[in-house]
Amino acid sequence: MPYGVGQLSFMFGEEPKDKTQETQATSPCPSIQTEDAGSKPTRKKKWNSLIDKVYALPNLQRAWERVRENGGAPGKDGITIEVFAQHASQWLPALSEDLRAKTYRPQPVRRVYIPKPGKRGQKRALGIPCVRDRIVQQAIQQILSPIYEPLFSARSHGFRPEKGCVTALLVVDQALRHGYTWVVDADIASFFDTVDHERLLRALNQEVADGSLLLLIRRILEAGVFLSQTQTIEPTEEGTPQGGPLSPLLANIYLHAFDVQMSEAGYGVVRYADDFVVFTKSRESAEAALTLARTILEGEWGLRLHPEKTRVVSVTEGFTFLGFHYFHEAATGLRYKEVGAKSVSGFREQIRRLTPRLRTQRRVRPSHITRERLSRNKRLTGMIKGLNAYLRGWHWYFKPVVSRYDPAFGSFDGFVRRRVRLAITGRVGNGWWNWVIPNALLRGLGLVPLVEWQRKYQLGQLPSPARKG
Repeated sequence: MPYGVGQLSFMFGEEPKDKTQETQATSPCPSIQTEDAGSKPTRKKKWNSLIDKVYALPNLQRAWERVRENGGAPGKDGITIEVFAQHASQWLPALSEDLRAKTYRPQPVRRVYIPKPGKRGQKRALGIPCVRDRIVQQAIQQILSPIYEPLFSARSHGFRPEKGCVTALLVVDQALRHGYTWVVDADIASFFDTVDHERLLRALNQEVADGSLLLLIRRILEAGVFLSQTQTIEPTEEGTPQGGPLSPLLANIYLHAFDVQMSEAGYGVVRYADDFVVFTKSRESAEAALTLARTILEGEWGLRLHPEKTRVVSVTEGFTFLGFHYFHEAATGLRYKEVGAKSVSGFREQIRRLTPRLRTQRRVRPSHITRERLSRNKRLTGMIKGLNAYLRGWHWYFKPVVSRYDPAFGSFDGFVRRRVRLAITGRVGNGWWNWVIPNALLRGLGLVPLVEWQRKYQLGQLPSPARKG
């Protein structure tokens, strides 16, 4: 069954003599070129004198603009984006001088806990650097990224220009279409918390010889974590500051050797940050790929593959990658690409947050529920506006589904409507509220169903969420 993806050339290790062959031949990021046969190997010079480019005021100003655009909560010092903006004209030159004089010291990141997608009640730790420290991290990223981007493998899709989940998923689609029926479905356990600082700095030193910049990155890595509950600082002897602008680039640098070694061995890897899959055409090859991946990641880089979440699986059994669940139905020969279980759970959790039932809410009479009254209810109209914004963005990501069900998003729409009826009446299950508030009434109040977005997508009429209208 076709996926309707673009024409990407899919290569998985079929030319092992050339280590520059990548998963996507049309990658916008050039690979390191191999030397011509018979030429003497040459060692490219390392990059020196980069710290002055980091603290250059124009670079810091660009970094500040990016940090302000991204927004976010304040760090340990409590200074918000808005407060920093009021003093940017004085604080940015002072920050530049601190970096030049080597008196700058990053503050510990403030630890917060955010819900884990698809895991109700579970949370993961996130470190929020101070605005000032986010600017420095962004400034470093702006200098290092142009150095490393030409070196990175096209198999790496996470947090890179012109790449992302969409390009990674396109390659997965192509792998399945080209008969790669066995998959190493892998999970690196607590990657961002277990990155070894010394190994990371050695990896950086392969290209960067500026000791001042390497020392600055070390200080960022070792800045510690501020625990607001106990007002104490927890040292960070390993891991990268997840939540800061520099962390994604450092992750790609750390895992670059894995990309190269798997590619040289002839295996087809698709990696997005610390999440990756390996495609092969036989179980034996997949087992060998997993053994090599474990040797590289655990033996050479001090990481750990999650024992329960890492497996060799056939496409018939199914696997999940970047929110999509792929599987092949042996009886019909059809391939499907559906919303993964964790993504379904995350969807439901977010819809619940957007459609709260008020504790003080009184049960209403059926005769009081009219379109005229509901359209004047500011709480309801605001709720529907928030739902539409979320649903549109969520659909934009999951629109390429190939589902067993028709319509593909019908069950999701049903859940949304039940939650809206609950928010209006305080009632759940089957009852009078289902026929008093029919689907047509909710659509008349402005609630746009996912199946409508999908219909527009299939007809080529779906505008990007970034555009108005």
